[in-house]
Amino acid sequence: MAKAQKISEKPRAEWGSDVIVDLLKAFEIEYVAINPGATFRGLHDSLVNYGGNHAPEIVLCTHEEIAVALAHGYARAKGKPMGAVVHNVVGLQHASMAIYNAWADRLPVIVMGGTGPMDTANRRPWIDWVHTALVQGNLVRDFVKWDDQPGSVEAVPESFVRAYRLATTEPMGPVYICYDGEVQEKKLDGEIAYSLDRYPAPLPLQAPEEGFEKTIRWLLEAKRPVILADSVGRKEAGFNALGELAELLAAPVLDQLWRFNFPVHNPLNLSGMHAKVIPQADLVLALDVSDLEGAVTQRTQEKGRRRPVELLSPSTKIINVGLDDLLVRAWSTDFNKLRQADLMIMADTAVFLPELVRRLKAEKERLGKLSGDTQSRRAQWAKLYEEKVAAREKETKTKWDEKPIAMSRLYVELAEALKNEDWVLTNGSSQGKENSYLPAMKFNQILGKYKGGGLGYGLPASLGAALAHKGSGKFCVDLQPDGCLLFTVSSLWTAVHHKIPLLIVVCSNRSYYNDEEHQERVAEVRGRPVENKTIGIRIEEPEVDFGAMARTYGCWGAGPITEPKDLIKTLREAVKVVKEGKPALVDVVCQMR
Repeated sequence: MAKAQKISEKPRAEWGSDVIVDLLKAFEIEYVAINPGATFRGLHDSLVNYGGNHAPEIVLCTHEEIAVALAHGYARAKGKPMGAVVHNVVGLQHASMAIYNAWADRLPVIVMGGTGPMDTANRRPWIDWVHTALVQGNLVRDFVKWDDQPGSVEAVPESFVRAYRLATTEPMGPVYICYDGEVQEKKLDGEIAYSLDRYPAPLPLQAPEEGFEKTIRWLLEAKRPVILADSVGRKEAGFNALGELAELLAAPVLDQLWRFNFPVHNPLNLSGMHAKVIPQADLVLALDVSDLEGAVTQRTQEKGRRRPVELLSPSTKIINVGLDDLLVRAWSTDFNKLRQADLMIMADTAVFLPELVRRLKAEKERLGKLSGDTQSRRAQWAKLYEEKVAAREKETKTKWDEKPIAMSRLYVELAEALKNEDWVLTNGSSQGKENSYLPAMKFNQILGKYKGGGLGYGLPASLGAALAHKGSGKFCVDLQPDGCLLFTVSSLWTAVHHKIPLLIVVCSNRSYYNDEEHQERVAEVRGRPVENKTIGIRIEEPEVDFGAMARTYGCWGAGPITEPKDLIKTLREAVKVVKEGKPALVDVVCQMR
């Protein structure tokens, strides 16, 4: 929870919306993203004129989905919430996809909204009626942790404290608070005094003793333990402890890429080699893995459908550690297939893993060594790692001069352009293949792929991450699919207006290619022309010139880059622009994958 302070400190709140701003300040909310709307005009005035220092700072966005996605990206980078304000039912509906993305991503966003007068006697004809709902939070209730609509100024502080606490308690998620226009614009007769002293953040969930006892015993008995990790890396303590655990056990890590969990060039990182690693496992330790079925199965094509085939031996033990079951709802099935495991532990991996490592080290000291031949299995896994590296290098060499530009060359050239920078990858492809090419070693160096599956996330979320790192010396890079960019391309205006330094590398394959693959499978099964798979999917005739589009927003833009030899020079020019504190976009015409 934020540092406690009294909300009644000077200057004294005069209007209802001033109290909301006091709370935002008390919880150290740095920024609030908005698209202007009359139903929160009172709050808007307080953000601008109350307190004298324009804190939190307003980030103006051209769409509500952009505003919430920007706050989502900020939370990914910073680990704490940012505010976003949306205009009544219309703004909330625009924002709903971005809210769902934050929900599926288990990240905190404080979404605030306004509504026309709930008292129908005070409504203006037409506009106040079509922009008011009963109750507005119903729109998003199934994919926020909590929603509220306080009925008085006096109720605002407790409502906000509860919202912040719920949003930031693991598993985290967005919350929505709706403020009636009359609550915002009420003239106060006296102080609304409220202290945060007696509302501490709850302590995190730790595993019971039985969980540690069984986990340690099974790990010591295992001949080939394997670690699956998905969102352990959302916290530095979890990221560091996972690295220690893997080295201690000589256990390979299969990173599911929701968050960046394990150093890319560590020989125990066998991500992407599931089919060769998992069948050898006699114990799987699954850490924050929401889709365990997807992690331990391989997809095969059967009558036009991809069906899962089990990779695990029936005798393999599974230990599952995480908190995902705490956010299961009836509306969305983002909880995935019910997990099978021999031991289910409800715990925050950021507190569980450091304690597990401590106990294992103590056990090693007591026994003199860990059971099992860690040296031989480390050598065995190293051979697979070398195989992985060799395959990557072969692909890169084979495709180096191909046109359109190969993705492998784009990743290698990007790594070269960034080699002297303290870089952060804010967004990437849906498959995460770029991760194996970029030498990421540090906590949160790759912010990971989004979970909700809603296009339009990439650029605004990257801007939020870059905003969180602004002034820190971090160099932020958005590896941006072109189809996703077209959903929220006007985010470029916000990037330029607020001087947010970000390198945007557009991967222009000129297709919503995932659907091409689906249409090909259907055509094959039905005996229909496969060559028609591109109709209604390709972004061609006309091709989008993203470099020119960037320049219309006042952003430095280059491309389309079609010649492989021109790529590194252009990337280096763009890096110089970003280091001057500005956004830059490079449009690269590339292969489909």
